[in-house]
Amino acid sequence: MIGLLESLARPMLRMLDPEDAHRIAIHALKLPPFAKLVADDPRLAVRAFGLNFPNPVGMAAGFDKHAEVAHALLKLGFGFVEVGTVTPLPQSGNLRPRVFRLNRDEGVINRLGFNSEGAAAVLRRLAARAHEGGIVGVNIGANRESADRIADYVRLIETFAPVASYFSVNISSPNTPGLRELQQAKTLGEALDGRDDGKAQDGEGHDDLEQGEAGVGTFHSRVTLTCPVRPSTITR
Repeated sequence: MIGLLESLARPMLRMLDPEDAHRIAIHALKLPPFAKLVADDPRLAVRAFGLNFPNPVGMAAGFDKHAEVAHALLKLGFGFVEVGTVTPLPQSGNLRPRVFRLNRDEGVINRLGFNSEGAAAVLRRLAARAHEGGIVGVNIGANRESADRIADYVRLIETFAPVASYFSVNISSPNTPGLRELQQAKTLGEALDGRDDGKAQDGEGHDDLEQGEAGVGTFHSRVTLTCPVRPSTITR
Protein backbone atom coordinates (compact mmCIF):
# COMPACT_ATOMS: atom_id res chain seq x y z
CA MET A 1 0.00 0.00 0.00
CA ILE A 2 2.76 2.43 0.94
CA GLY A 3 4.60 1.63 -2.29
CA LEU A 4 1.45 2.36 -4.30
CA LEU A 5 0.87 5.67 -2.55
CA GLU A 6 4.49 6.66 -3.12
CA SER A 7 4.31 5.80 -6.81
CA LEU A 8 1.25 8.04 -7.16
CA ALA A 9 2.30 10.92 -4.93
CA ARG A 10 5.96 11.31 -5.84
CA PRO A 11 5.44 12.37 -9.49
CA MET A 12 2.76 14.86 -8.42
CA LEU A 13 4.92 16.39 -5.71
CA ARG A 14 7.86 16.70 -8.11
CA MET A 15 5.70 18.87 -10.36
CA LEU A 16 5.51 21.44 -7.56
CA ASP A 17 8.04 23.91 -6.25
CA PRO A 18 10.03 21.93 -3.65
CA GLU A 19 9.10 24.29 -0.82
CA ASP A 20 5.40 24.01 -1.72
CA ALA A 21 5.75 20.22 -1.81
CA HIS A 22 7.24 20.34 1.66
CA ARG A 23 4.30 22.39 2.96
CA ILE A 24 1.85 19.89 1.46
CA ALA A 25 3.67 17.10 3.30
CA ILE A 26 3.34 19.01 6.57
CA HIS A 27 -0.38 19.60 6.01
CA ALA A 28 -0.90 15.93 5.10
CA LEU A 29 0.63 14.87 8.41
CA LYS A 30 -2.02 16.89 10.23
CA LEU A 31 -4.79 14.71 8.80
CA PRO A 32 -6.01 11.83 11.02
CA PRO A 33 -6.12 9.00 11.53
CA PHE A 34 -2.69 7.53 12.07
CA ALA A 35 -2.52 3.76 12.33
CA LYS A 36 -1.22 2.44 15.62
CA LEU A 37 2.25 1.09 15.00
CA VAL A 38 3.66 -2.12 16.33
CA ALA A 39 5.99 -1.44 19.26
CA ASP A 40 9.68 -1.20 18.40
CA ASP A 41 11.76 -4.28 18.92
CA PRO A 42 13.51 -3.84 22.31
CA ARG A 43 16.82 -4.51 20.58
CA LEU A 44 16.50 -1.17 18.80
CA ALA A 45 16.38 0.78 22.05
CA VAL A 46 19.25 3.18 22.73
CA ARG A 47 20.08 5.05 25.91
CA ALA A 48 22.08 8.20 25.24
CA PHE A 49 22.40 11.61 26.88
CA GLY A 50 20.27 10.36 29.76
CA LEU A 51 17.34 9.66 27.44
CA ASN A 52 15.76 6.36 26.41
CA PHE A 53 15.22 6.26 22.65
CA PRO A 54 12.85 3.53 21.39
CA ASN A 55 14.91 3.31 18.19
CA PRO A 56 17.94 5.19 16.84
CA VAL A 57 16.36 6.85 13.79
CA GLY A 58 15.07 10.38 14.24
CA MET A 59 13.65 13.18 12.12
CA ALA A 60 16.22 15.95 11.90
CA ALA A 61 15.53 19.63 12.36
CA GLY A 62 14.52 21.37 9.15
CA PHE A 63 11.50 19.25 8.29
CA ASP A 64 9.12 20.33 11.05
CA LYS A 65 10.58 23.79 11.50
CA HIS A 66 7.62 25.21 13.43
CA ALA A 67 6.67 22.15 15.56
CA GLU A 68 3.46 21.55 13.65
CA VAL A 69 3.58 17.75 13.31
CA ALA A 70 6.01 16.40 15.92
CA HIS A 71 3.46 13.97 17.34
CA ALA A 72 2.46 12.72 13.88
CA LEU A 73 6.10 12.00 13.04
CA LEU A 74 6.53 10.04 16.25
CA LYS A 75 3.42 8.07 15.32
CA LEU A 76 5.03 7.20 12.00
CA GLY A 77 7.72 5.38 13.93
CA PHE A 78 10.59 7.82 14.36
CA GLY A 79 12.47 7.26 17.61
CA PHE A 80 12.62 11.00 18.20
CA VAL A 81 11.86 14.27 16.44
CA GLU A 82 13.85 17.48 16.41
CA VAL A 83 11.89 20.63 15.59
CA GLY A 84 13.27 23.94 14.39
CA THR A 85 15.47 25.75 13.83
CA VAL A 86 13.57 28.13 16.13
CA THR A 87 14.61 31.76 16.60
CA PRO A 88 13.45 34.00 19.47
CA LEU A 89 11.54 36.35 17.17
CA PRO A 90 9.79 35.50 13.91
CA GLN A 91 11.83 36.04 10.76
CA SER A 92 11.05 35.30 7.14
CA GLY A 93 14.38 33.95 5.93
CA ASN A 94 15.64 34.35 2.38
CA LEU A 95 13.51 35.27 -0.62
CA ARG A 96 12.04 32.47 -2.71
CA PRO A 97 13.02 30.37 -4.57
CA ARG A 98 15.25 29.03 -1.81
CA VAL A 99 14.94 25.23 -2.02
CA PHE A 100 16.34 23.46 -5.09
CA ARG A 101 16.12 19.81 -6.11
CA LEU A 102 19.20 17.84 -7.12
CA ASN A 103 17.45 15.03 -8.94
CA ARG A 104 20.56 13.12 -10.00
CA ASP A 105 21.90 13.20 -6.44
CA GLU A 106 18.48 12.56 -4.86
CA GLY A 107 18.97 15.59 -2.67
CA VAL A 108 18.10 19.24 -2.20
CA ILE A 109 19.90 22.52 -1.66
CA ASN A 110 18.37 24.37 1.29
CA ARG A 111 18.77 28.15 1.33
CA LEU A 112 15.80 28.92 3.56
CA GLY A 113 17.81 31.24 5.78
CA PHE A 114 16.47 30.50 9.26
CA ASN A 115 12.81 31.15 8.48
CA SER A 116 10.98 30.75 11.78
CA GLU A 117 7.58 31.56 13.25
CA GLY A 118 9.37 32.45 16.46
CA ALA A 119 9.63 30.97 19.94
CA ALA A 120 6.14 31.90 21.14
CA ALA A 121 4.36 29.98 18.36
CA VAL A 122 6.57 26.91 18.72
CA LEU A 123 6.28 26.89 22.51
CA ARG A 124 2.49 27.00 22.27
CA ARG A 125 2.43 23.92 20.01
CA LEU A 126 4.93 21.93 22.05
CA ALA A 127 3.12 22.71 25.30
CA ALA A 128 -0.15 21.52 23.76
CA ARG A 129 1.34 18.11 22.90
CA ALA A 130 3.56 17.68 25.96
CA HIS A 131 1.20 15.13 27.54
CA GLU A 132 1.61 12.85 24.50
CA GLY A 133 5.15 11.90 25.47
CA GLY A 134 7.93 10.91 23.09
CA ILE A 135 11.35 12.46 22.67
CA VAL A 136 11.15 15.88 21.02
CA GLY A 137 14.26 18.02 20.78
CA VAL A 138 14.41 21.70 19.91
CA ASN A 139 16.99 23.11 17.53
CA ILE A 140 17.64 26.74 18.41
CA GLY A 141 19.17 29.59 16.45
CA ALA A 142 19.87 33.28 16.78
CA ASN A 143 17.94 35.95 14.95
CA ARG A 144 19.79 37.35 11.96
CA GLU A 145 19.72 40.91 13.32
CA SER A 146 20.42 39.95 16.93
CA ALA A 147 22.89 42.12 18.79
CA ASP A 148 23.71 39.29 21.21
CA ARG A 149 23.41 35.79 19.75
CA ILE A 150 24.53 33.99 22.87
CA ALA A 151 21.71 35.78 24.72
CA ASP A 152 19.33 34.43 22.08
CA TYR A 153 20.49 30.86 22.73
CA VAL A 154 20.24 31.23 26.50
CA ARG A 155 16.77 32.76 26.28
CA LEU A 156 15.57 29.93 24.03
CA ILE A 157 16.92 27.27 26.38
CA GLU A 158 15.11 28.92 29.26
CA THR A 159 11.91 29.21 27.22
CA PHE A 160 11.77 25.63 26.00
CA ALA A 161 13.25 23.85 29.04
CA PRO A 162 9.80 22.67 30.29
CA VAL A 163 8.87 21.04 26.95
CA ALA A 164 12.15 19.98 25.28
CA SER A 165 13.73 16.56 25.66
CA TYR A 166 17.04 18.03 24.51
CA PHE A 167 18.45 21.04 22.69
CA SER A 168 20.67 21.38 19.66
CA VAL A 169 22.31 24.69 18.78
CA ASN A 170 22.41 25.65 15.13
CA ILE A 171 25.67 27.48 14.48
CA SER A 172 26.10 26.40 10.87
CA SER A 173 23.78 28.67 8.88
CA PRO A 174 25.74 30.57 6.22
CA ASN A 175 22.85 33.04 6.00
CA THR A 176 23.60 34.64 9.38
CA PRO A 177 26.79 36.72 9.18
CA GLY A 178 29.39 35.74 11.76
CA LEU A 179 27.40 32.79 13.11
CA ARG A 180 29.95 30.17 12.08
CA GLU A 181 32.55 31.79 14.30
CA LEU A 182 30.78 30.00 17.15
CA GLN A 183 31.69 26.62 15.63
CA GLN A 184 34.87 26.68 17.66
CA ALA A 185 33.88 24.58 20.69
CA LYS A 186 36.07 26.70 22.95
CA THR A 187 34.37 29.89 21.76
CA LEU A 188 30.86 28.54 22.34
CA GLY A 189 31.78 26.93 25.64
CA GLU A 190 33.33 30.10 27.00
CA ALA A 191 30.36 32.15 25.87
CA LEU A 192 27.89 29.84 27.59
CA ASP A 193 30.04 29.66 30.70
CA GLY A 194 29.70 33.40 30.98
CA ARG A 195 25.92 33.15 31.38
CA ASP A 196 24.78 31.77 34.72
CA ASP A 197 21.51 30.36 33.38
CA GLY A 198 23.04 28.98 30.21
CA LYS A 199 26.05 27.22 31.64
CA ALA A 200 26.71 23.78 30.16
CA GLN A 201 26.77 21.37 33.09
CA ASP A 202 26.41 17.69 33.66
CA GLY A 203 23.95 16.12 36.07
CA GLU A 204 26.27 16.76 39.02
CA GLY A 205 26.78 20.43 38.25
CA HIS A 206 30.23 20.12 36.68
CA ASP A 207 31.15 21.92 33.50
CA ASP A 208 31.27 19.38 30.69
CA LEU A 209 32.54 19.93 27.15
CA GLU A 210 33.17 16.59 25.52
CA GLN A 211 32.31 14.22 22.70
CA GLY A 212 28.79 12.85 22.86
CA GLU A 213 27.52 9.30 22.95
CA ALA A 214 27.14 7.34 19.73
CA GLY A 215 24.21 5.31 18.53
CA VAL A 216 21.55 7.95 17.91
CA GLY A 217 21.41 9.93 14.70
CA THR A 218 19.28 12.41 12.82
CA PHE A 219 21.66 12.53 9.86
CA HIS A 220 22.89 16.05 10.55
CA SER A 221 25.75 17.65 12.41
CA ARG A 222 25.19 20.34 15.00
CA VAL A 223 26.26 21.19 18.47
CA THR A 224 23.85 19.45 20.84
CA LEU A 225 22.95 20.53 24.34
CA THR A 226 21.18 17.61 25.93
CA CYS A 227 18.97 17.51 29.02
CA PRO A 228 15.40 18.74 29.50
CA VAL A 229 16.18 21.48 32.02
CA ARG A 230 19.90 22.11 31.91
CA PRO A 231 22.14 21.20 28.98
CA SER A 232 24.35 18.34 30.07
CA THR A 233 26.69 17.77 27.15
CA ILE A 234 27.98 19.69 24.18
CA THR A 235 28.70 17.36 21.26
CA ARG A 236 29.84 17.81 17.72
